[in-house]
This record gives sequence, C-alpha cells and structure tokens, in this order.
Amino acid sequence: MSEAYFPVSPGLGLEENFLSLDDILMSQEKLPGRAESALPRLAFALGQGGGSGDAIPEGSKLEVPLWLAKGLHDSKRRIISVELPKIYKEAWRTVFSADANVVDLHKMGPYYYGFGSQLLNFDNLENPDIAQTILQTFISRFRRIMDSSQNAYNEDTSALVARLDELERALFRAGQKGLNDFQCWEKGQASQITASSLVQNYGKRKFTDTDD
Repeated sequence: MSEAYFPVSPGLGLEENFLSLDDILMSQEKLPGRAESALPRLAFALGQGGGSGDAIPEGSKLEVPLWLAKGLHDSKRRIISVELPKIYKEAWRTVFSADANVVDLHKMGPYYYGFGSQLLNFDNLENPDIAQTILQTFISRFRRIMDSSQNAYNEDTSALVARLDELERALFRAGQKGLNDFQCWEKGQASQITASSLVQNYGKRKFTDTDD
C-alpha cells in the first residue's frame, strides 16, 4: 500500500520549506518580544485584548510566533524587537559547551537547531556565538546519536529518542533504517522479488471472473 503522505525535508539554515510539516510546526514556536510602536488591530490575534480592533500599545511585551516575528521585524521601521529564548542565551550556551549530551533538547524546544538557525535572521550581536553553539552542539551529539541507532536493533528505543530534537530523531531513524536494511541484506532478504499489489489484485479479479 502506498503512503498517503511523503515526508518533505525541512529547509536548511536561514531558509524554510513550507511544504515541510516540521518547518510549519517550527514556525509556530513563540518568541519573546516588545512592541516598538503601536500595533493596530493585532491585540486579539496575539492574545493582548478582547476585541478584533484593539491595538497593542508601544512598549508592550509580546509572545509572537516565529513566522509573524519575521514579518514584523524591520531594522529600519522598528515595529517589534525580539529577545533570545533562554536556551540560546549565554548561560545555556555555557552548559552546551561543557557537555551538550546532558541536555534534554526536546524538552527545551523540539526544534532547537532549526529554530536557532531562524534566530539568525534577526539583528543580534550574539548571532555569531549562537551559530557556533548550534554547530558545536550538533557535532558533539551526532556521534552518540548514530552509535545509539546502530546498537538498538529490535529494541525499544523510546527512552533513547525522548531527549532528542526533531532533527536528531530523524537522524536516529535514518541510522536505524540503515541498520535494518543491512541486517536484511545479510540474511539474503534484500534481493527477494515480490509481486506488486497491482498484479496480485489483477490476478484475484481474473480468477473471480473465471469462476463466474
């Protein structure tokens, strides 16, 4: 049976792929921010007021979805300013540099790598440090993830993947698929030829017609 949905890979770096469910979900993650000017008719949409025509006063603190923050952030007009989520601030960057493997990335934010890359779209003096931490975190966790995926054949892996970011979970699944494919090849199962469902259904239909 063919799959109803073929997964689309998320975008890379600063780019998003809006055909990817992961990128769509990531774009809904909230960013703390501040209104640098009054925002007319946005109070209700952002949970700041009761009426659809209410405005958000200048200086108000906001929780803005990433997609909207990117649309409203303009360095020239200063519509809103955004703050770094705590996991990307200096205190947490120190934790990652000490031992990134101890951090439960899924609990802190299921799209740590993708969301962090999107933060680089905003003007921030800490952007180089954020980018370096994201890269080093990925490097330091990658080997352990792949080692785990290669040593968990036919085992319950729920505890292993519970602490992983969504990108890391995809890597873990890819590693397990590679292991399973290799095991099938070793057993001589990789080269077996089977009839397609279309041919099987045609044969059944032809057999029924013959009986009639």
